[in-house]
Amino acid sequence: MAEAAILSAAIGRTPRTEALFTGAVTSPLLRLDLAPVPVISRAFAPMVREGRYQVSEMAIATFLMAKAAGKDLVLLPVVLAARFQEAALLCRAGGAIRGPGDLAGQRIGVRAYSQTTGMWLRGILQDGFGVRPDAMRWVTFEDAHLAEYRDPPWAGRAPAGADMLAMLMAGELDAAIFGNELPADPALRPVFPDATAAGAAFQAAHGFVPVNHLLVVRGDLARERPELIAELVRMARASGAEVPGRDGLRPALSLAIRYAHEQGLLPRPLALDEVWEGLPPVPA
Repeated sequence: MAEAAILSAAIGRTPRTEALFTGAVTSPLLRLDLAPVPVISRAFAPMVREGRYQVSEMAIATFLMAKAAGKDLVLLPVVLAARFQEAALLCRAGGAIRGPGDLAGQRIGVRAYSQTTGMWLRGILQDGFGVRPDAMRWVTFEDAHLAEYRDPPWAGRAPAGADMLAMLMAGELDAAIFGNELPADPALRPVFPDATAAGAAFQAAHGFVPVNHLLVVRGDLARERPELIAELVRMARASGAEVPGRDGLRPALSLAIRYAHEQGLLPRPLALDEVWEGLPPVPA
């Protein structure tokens, strides 16, 4: 029997992937050499800029931007992170903002304009409350993962060394979008008065929970070892990741593409066939 292929990989350690880290899910065909990346978003830039890994978790906005820029990446129908986004948008509890409609003309902090949580929230604000992305001033703290991308004119950089939470607390920002670790401070509250109900309304309207992170591979791996791609999908499913397939991801990808284009993240809308370009047959 041939030796198992060893694939360099960057995947966040979560309940959906824990079995890949512990060895509870294995394969006779491949072994994942999992890089120590404590904050998985830090793997996205090296993946899209230099193809550092053969397999990588990746934010949906980053992948779409990379695909539009011609990066040799192949998307797998594997969801590693999905969540409702509304609770991530915070403002000061005693401030003037009472709901999403009050954000027009306000200063909104976000780690990067291209951050996926920001993409979903801007789309929700525009579709549900008529607040266009360019009606707000976006204050960013990092560049996009894709080196070629430049933020739109309605986004500007915070002062060097500035801290988003400190700026929000000091009134230098009117609201801010946070990631997985929300600050637990009674001086802050969600912009959406009932974030849980808002998330449920999104799901009722669109039929899915917003997707944050998917699994991608380098194009050379998909072309040269297509049997390993099917095995990766099998292993991800066995570990607990959601594998909705191409059809199951169609609504989320379609809406993400529309939002990304409307917000200036994509130069043009991508066709779904382009998004799935290079994907060999994988388990349904």
